[in-house]
Amino acid sequence: MNDHDVVLRTLGLTKTYTDFWGRPRVQALQPLTLQVGRGQVYGLLGPNGSGKTTTIKLLLGLLQPTAGNAFVFGRSPGDRGAQHRLGYLPEETYLYRFLNATETLAFYGRLFGLDARTLRERSDRLIDQVGLGHARNRRLGEYSKGMARRLGLAQALINDPDLVILDEPTSGLDPLGTAEVKDLIVALKEQGKTVLLCSHLLADVEDVCDRIAILYRGRLCEEGAVEELLVRSNQTVLTLDQPDEELLAGLRQRLGSKLLAEEHPRERLEHHFRHILQQADAQSADPTIVSSSAAARSEGSADS
Repeated sequence: MNDHDVVLRTLGLTKTYTDFWGRPRVQALQPLTLQVGRGQVYGLLGPNGSGKTTTIKLLLGLLQPTAGNAFVFGRSPGDRGAQHRLGYLPEETYLYRFLNATETLAFYGRLFGLDARTLRERSDRLIDQVGLGHARNRRLGEYSKGMARRLGLAQALINDPDLVILDEPTSGLDPLGTAEVKDLIVALKEQGKTVLLCSHLLADVEDVCDRIAILYRGRLCEEGAVEELLVRSNQTVLTLDQPDEELLAGLRQRLGSKLLAEEHPRERLEHHFRHILQQADAQSADPTIVSSSAAARSEGSADS
């Protein structure tokens, strides 16, 4: 992958939270090196306290790294040109409760310098796209959590970004809303946009992501293409068309045209994810690594 095709890159990115006296307290992110290519849907996975939120804040320029570097479109995360090409949906939806949907998108659109015509057309399209056309004139204080989440998605797309960072985008959504969000992510990919997705719903990640990285206790445990990580190459599945007992007994020599497919079976991402964490626990003997619960408390305090 050449540099032009790399949207996000980290090189030894590290973050250590310190106490009041500047003494190291929690190493929230151990040296992290990865890259996300243009047009990819990239999943960042891990339990609470694994360093996902810290990584996102470093990529957004909201935190400064202790060591290492991060690049967004080849620039530092705080670069205004890079930030204008980025859309972000935080884990918690923070919107002004006294505004309605149209006013909310107008507010955020003006921050990006959108002209009135572009802002109006884009707002109307996004409100309909996230399924809030019937509630566009209602105050956000009357919205349910799921409705607010939908509008948060529209807000993240108001500047037509090339990179979209979504932190738990399906939180608070019903199954239909979840399916619509997954369709939206696929549509963004088809438009050539890059999506960095954090989610605890592993089945959703498996459905839409091209590549994933699994973080645990601030450490990168595994990274790669979803298909490559989940395939079981030591086993084979045969898909047969209405097989009978005699056909099954004959195996391949007697299948002929009844053999429709032969492929390596996959394990579900949730099972693979838990296995990686158990493996990391078994291999970890570094006393400087803070427990996941402590890391979660530290990361939570840093978020507040």
